[in-house]
Amino acid sequence: MRDVTIYDVAERAEVSISTVSLALNHPNRVKRATLHRVLQVADELGFVPKINAVVQARRGLDRIAAVAPFTSYPSFSRRLAGVLEELGDSGTQLLVIDCEDIAVSDSPVLASIPVKGHVDGLLNLGVPMDERIGERLRTRLPTVLLDTRYPGIPDISVDDRDGGRQVGELLKRLGHHHVVFVNELETYSFDSPNVLRLTGLREVLGVDAVTELTVPRGGAAGRTAVEKLAEHPHATAIVAPRDFVAFELLGELRRRGIPVPERYSVVGFDDDPVAEALGLTTVRHPFEESGRLAVRMLRARLADPDTEIASTNLPLTLQERETTGPAAAR
Repeated sequence: MRDVTIYDVAERAEVSISTVSLALNHPNRVKRATLHRVLQVADELGFVPKINAVVQARRGLDRIAAVAPFTSYPSFSRRLAGVLEELGDSGTQLLVIDCEDIAVSDSPVLASIPVKGHVDGLLNLGVPMDERIGERLRTRLPTVLLDTRYPGIPDISVDDRDGGRQVGELLKRLGHHHVVFVNELETYSFDSPNVLRLTGLREVLGVDAVTELTVPRGGAAGRTAVEKLAEHPHATAIVAPRDFVAFELLGELRRRGIPVPERYSVVGFDDDPVAEALGLTTVRHPFEESGRLAVRMLRARLADPDTEIASTNLPLTLQERETTGPAAAR
């Protein structure tokens, strides 16, 4: 039986050879409907680009990919540090791909990776997937998921809802009954970490006790949140969605001469290395550990594709520091 070629894919998908090539190499330049048709045909035919098929059949590529949204975020750098530490000097190449389209679950970049055949395995660091992409990864490319899930693919996750509950228990113990939760604007509809954290916070303090304050994502998020605090005069605590927003909050409050924690207690998420130096109360996310564990899980799957690999839930831990204190009387 002859190998499936790019000509076969083009003929079955009723597109040109150049369109198939674009779908594999520059998926963002192809209309979504055309891209999905080409990739679906490639799935049905079991197509792998010839040169990659030869290399994989001989010894594998010794190359894995890590795809993530917001690769400029410190949280990604910390997780990547764990990945690189675990890879060590093994010679395995790491291809890092920034997937900007987290707002949708049918990312063209993520959709094309299993078909291109240019990597042995994939670490998906939080990019949402629809069923088409999930099935393609499950059946065509050894994959480990982080902060996202799909049936049949091993994942590493944390309980963000519990993280919110931990913060809620702390603020409740300190007497806070009016809390503002700052949420950066999100365009995707699934339960994001911030949504889950807000849910956990409200489970402890009550729905009416926690006001969600939505601000644009970006460098001015913390400053914008402080500007809007006047609309919530009874608030005594502010919970930020990530430490860098909390840092901005602290800086803006200091510039305005508003004392922390005497007027506002401030809490972040992630436990960035700077958080300890600034005395920020925050919830530690085990980014480095998850990166190391993801590589070990992926290597196990590559060594034996039939092996059962259990999903793992890593703990979040509250780090209580100087930015939280008893609620001010309001």
